[in-house]
Amino acid sequence: MANFFLILISFFIIIANIVGFISYKKKKSLYYVAFIILILAALFGGIGGILALLIIRDAFAIFYGLQVGYYLLINSTIVLLMAVIAKVIKKYKNK
Repeated sequence: MANFFLILISFFIIIANIVGFISYKKKKSLYYVAFIILILAALFGGIGGILALLIIRDAFAIFYGLQVGYYLLINSTIVLLMAVIAKVIKKYKNK
């Protein structure tokens, strides 16, 4: 069962990053990408929680599903930090 949730977490992280990349190509803003991934963290966390409830059929199974949202929140934080670092580098490079 743990392998299923590891595959689910990996799948949702890949999908969230692909959606973030596509939105970056359209908007050219890393802050927007971090926000999109943050919204997807809530969405995929909910989907993961529902899937865990359906598969395990236990009330505490929702915590397995919420791990998906937790890892996507970490992913969103990393993207936000990359955006801030890129902005600072670009600001000092243009001086």
